[in-house]
Amino acid sequence: MKPFQQFLLAPVALGLLSPLAASAGEISPSQRAEISTYMEQQNIDSFKAWEAQNQVTSINQFSDVKPTDWAYQALSNLIERYGCVAGYPNGTYKGGQAMTRFEAAALLNACLDRITEVTDELKRLMEEFEKELAVLRGRVDGLEAKVGELEATQFSTTTRLQGEATFVIGANSFGGNQNLPNPAVGVPAGAANAFPANNRRNWGATVFNYDVRLNFLTSFTGKDLLYTRLRSGNANNSPFNGQPYNLMALDKLTAPTAGADTVFIDRLYYRFPIGRDFTALIGAKARATEFLAISPWFYKSEILDVFTLHGAPGAYNKATGSTFGLMWKQNVPKGKPYFAVSTAYVAPVADNGNPSQGGLLNERSRGTWTTQAGIAGKQWRFAVAWSYVQCGQNFRRGTSFAQPAVGCPSINNNFLGSEAYGNSAAYANNFATTFAWQPRKSGWIPSINLGWGYNALTQPALNPVLARINGINVPVRDTVPTFNQSANRGASQSWSVGLQWTDVFAKGNEAGMAVGQPVFTTSLRNGETPQDGNFIWEWWYKFQVTDNISVTPALFYLSRPNGQFTTAGQSSSVLGGLVQTQFRF
Repeated sequence: MKPFQQFLLAPVALGLLSPLAASAGEISPSQRAEISTYMEQQNIDSFKAWEAQNQVTSINQFSDVKPTDWAYQALSNLIERYGCVAGYPNGTYKGGQAMTRFEAAALLNACLDRITEVTDELKRLMEEFEKELAVLRGRVDGLEAKVGELEATQFSTTTRLQGEATFVIGANSFGGNQNLPNPAVGVPAGAANAFPANNRRNWGATVFNYDVRLNFLTSFTGKDLLYTRLRSGNANNSPFNGQPYNLMALDKLTAPTAGADTVFIDRLYYRFPIGRDFTALIGAKARATEFLAISPWFYKSEILDVFTLHGAPGAYNKATGSTFGLMWKQNVPKGKPYFAVSTAYVAPVADNGNPSQGGLLNERSRGTWTTQAGIAGKQWRFAVAWSYVQCGQNFRRGTSFAQPAVGCPSINNNFLGSEAYGNSAAYANNFATTFAWQPRKSGWIPSINLGWGYNALTQPALNPVLARINGINVPVRDTVPTFNQSANRGASQSWSVGLQWTDVFAKGNEAGMAVGQPVFTTSLRNGETPQDGNFIWEWWYKFQVTDNISVTPALFYLSRPNGQFTTAGQSSSVLGGLVQTQFRF
């Protein structure tokens, strides 16, 4: 009990015990002496004996004191904390009965004596633990000094920094016996040497690449987010940046400006709430896939980029640029299933003032409009998505035949005459369906992640039957290979299955594998049957060395990355191995 509580207790006790009681401030030392004399005269020993005999330990022992009484709580505190309140032998307190000032003083004196006992005990404990208290006081003073120093030197009161550095060491083995282009289909421009012997010569070395990301998270209200990310790397000439096959690209080494040891702005957007259920986003450099209502999968390997696209690279194509987005999320108690919808428009070349090459919301913006709707619970997720893709935008990850960008007239007029190609640009409608489930507890049962995508490519001004070569109309099948690639593509599909285990062999460690078919053409506009099928696998195990450092060995295999460009009776494949180390700070 602190000393000043003695002074607080006095008026409370007097007010409870008698309306006529004197306040603590009225009792002078001389008056207390007179009280003591009176008590001696009235046989104080008899009074104390009566008090001890009728002392109570709980307010419930008084039959005439109810919880509704105005002084109930105060009386309860005096009994339980100080033990200085007595009643009558018949179990009553008689709180409404008058008492003399001397009787009130006697009871108050008993309470003060009890407080003195408690105070003496506290003093004894303080003396006994004096050294420990001094140490604690010193530590508090030291912490206050450190806090003051941090406040004086902090980077910003509104911004936090999150960093990530990734090292990748690995190599690829190129297999197969294809050594010439498919004479019936050909290969896209610049890929004529994409065959095993040339691949081993040009891309067969062991490489060491890095990627560094510095994320600045700024909030002005506590609910909004201004997100800025600086990035640098050296994967320009690495096979893990998607060379010679785009399917070899790693998630951590793929960027619009993929390295050369330069620092560039990789993300810049502002996200803010609108009311309770809506969130809006506006950004100079953002992705629709980073503003989804529901994250489609629990599978998060961060190895091959294609397996971060949830089985639908066309719909989730990671288009990056100027972005506007709006999201609605059902407001439900935490842990309950919820519905959510998001939509976002991305224009990668909105900074270009030439309307024939870029701009915002026009035919040459290379835009992607992605809308997703879904429902999610603690252990499962289901979502559907639709993405409208303008010309100049590609299908992100697929065979060498199916993946390239949807054609624009300005791109393809150099191959086609006016009779074959007009001024209307091509476009694609891409769809995705995903489902994911994870067990309640980690263990040997993995999370199961399924995804499927369908892409419908429309080229309204492109004649799939005739082309104009040197002023002469000729059948498409007899034209140059590059024209075949653009003219014949119609519909395409993709799918993936991902399995991930958590706490494997040790807490925090994870393992996973995935298999699927990236985007491959399923129909040709000239009516012929495509031969664009392919498969891709990955296996990995993540060692969580510390809370901030992880090491992930991984293998991947591409069965037929050239797809339709593979000559009949021949083959090409890739087996890759790597060790990826991540540092988070």
